[in-house]
Amino acid sequence: MSKDYDVTKSWEANRRRFLQTAGMLGLAAAGATSGIFAAHAQTAQPKKGGHFKIGVGSGSTSDSLDPGTYAETFMYILGHGLHSYLTEVDVNGNLVGELAESWEPSKDAKTWTFKLRSGVEFHNGKSLTAADVIASINHHRGKDSKSAAKDILKSVTDVKADGNETVVVNLTEGNVDFPYLMEYYQLPIMPEKDGKADASGVGCGGYVLDTIDFGVKASAKKFANYWKPNAAWFDSIEILAIRDVTARTNALTTGQIDAMDRCDLKTIHLLERNKMLEIASVSGTQHYVFPMLVDVAPFDNVDVRLALKYAIDREQILKTMLSGYGQIGNDHPIASTNRFFAKDLPQRVYDPEKAKFHLKKAGLGDLNIQLSASDAAYTGAVDAATLYQQEASKAGISIDVVREPADGYYDNVWMKKPFSTNYWGGRPTADWMFTTTYAAEASWNETHWKNPRFNELLVAARSELDDGKRLEMYTEMQKLCSDEGGAVIPVFANYINALSRNVGHDKIATNWDLDGFRCFERWWRADS
Repeated sequence: MSKDYDVTKSWEANRRRFLQTAGMLGLAAAGATSGIFAAHAQTAQPKKGGHFKIGVGSGSTSDSLDPGTYAETFMYILGHGLHSYLTEVDVNGNLVGELAESWEPSKDAKTWTFKLRSGVEFHNGKSLTAADVIASINHHRGKDSKSAAKDILKSVTDVKADGNETVVVNLTEGNVDFPYLMEYYQLPIMPEKDGKADASGVGCGGYVLDTIDFGVKASAKKFANYWKPNAAWFDSIEILAIRDVTARTNALTTGQIDAMDRCDLKTIHLLERNKMLEIASVSGTQHYVFPMLVDVAPFDNVDVRLALKYAIDREQILKTMLSGYGQIGNDHPIASTNRFFAKDLPQRVYDPEKAKFHLKKAGLGDLNIQLSASDAAYTGAVDAATLYQQEASKAGISIDVVREPADGYYDNVWMKKPFSTNYWGGRPTADWMFTTTYAAEASWNETHWKNPRFNELLVAARSELDDGKRLEMYTEMQKLCSDEGGAVIPVFANYINALSRNVGHDKIATNWDLDGFRCFERWWRADS
């Protein structure tokens, strides 16, 4: 078991070597933290012990312990409790080593060599070796793999060992951001067994799985031989799937749970008055989307898409739906906190007359469409659609809001019906976000948009070593999305969670929700 692991120390120890390739890696802070934090949560020393219970607005009976199937927050945070990853984004947005002690690229960034940390033990007593990393990565790459992580690994041609503690990954093309992918929530390192990854929930994370009832609850206990001495503070953890936000809120205010995600912004002012609670709000990459299928009429006309983009009042959405907890969006998925954000791209504003202008260019005097909406997408999605309906009517656009059932929404509606509601948690890098849902052949290309110039730039920017040139390419890509793409992105929404003041924490990371999905590892009981 490692005696000296510390995120900051680990980073500094590797800093000199890392700086030599910093331009290639393109690392930057993932976002800025904002919001209301309890004084004790920022200053108190972590304490060991106690039980921590969280209620989340997700979880499904179709969930499984195979990381390739993780689809919602319930499994994301449980997975981070059970497993460790090659890399980690720390609370300041820096990429640091977790199971990888260091990494080095070849000059063309096509080959990456990861040096593994020694003294790491799995829950079953097995010591970490290169074979575990190889099996874990290959678990998602097989021809018959159904893993949602398969797309982001499609450039991997070979993963091999150079001894027990070194892994070499070869790519079809240079990717200066590749180490970031190794912290993806679907890519934990699992123990190798007979040449395959053991996807039964056995990991080398801070907690050992105790019980799980998919779609209902799960519990785990502290792993006595966890390799990080300054993490995983609780004796035990529990996660409850409480999809109804009112029920989640009641569970928190009555002390049945210690924390909750996805606060209802309509009633958040009531939580803010409760002196026993803390509202933790961080701005990051999460954004709300109204995706249109651009291969289905009338959305196959770019002027119809522009009309719909001018027909939404972003300021009103931010004020009404988010109570100011967010930022205005500009119809592309790159957050203002990203180092490659297009700062000089003109901000699109609500303009019914411009919307009418583009309808006329499309040969239409008015427009009648349906918008499928469900709070399964995000809390308040139906209300946001209704607000959109009211605003668009002033531009001669009639939107029929179809309230879809939450159950099965992502199987039956999203990417199937022509106009719908969705949200993205975002991704730490521009390439990762674009590759996930805007690349022509992406499995999650939710608008079916296939722009040749965009895809040409996507490949070129991925291997470009000059940050200035990368910024130029990413700026053009954001403009293409905004002007021609099929996604209406009105706002970036803060991650907003509520915690009992008996829960302590340090600065909260912004790369994913709930402290980078690492709340089980990073938080502690302040009253223990």
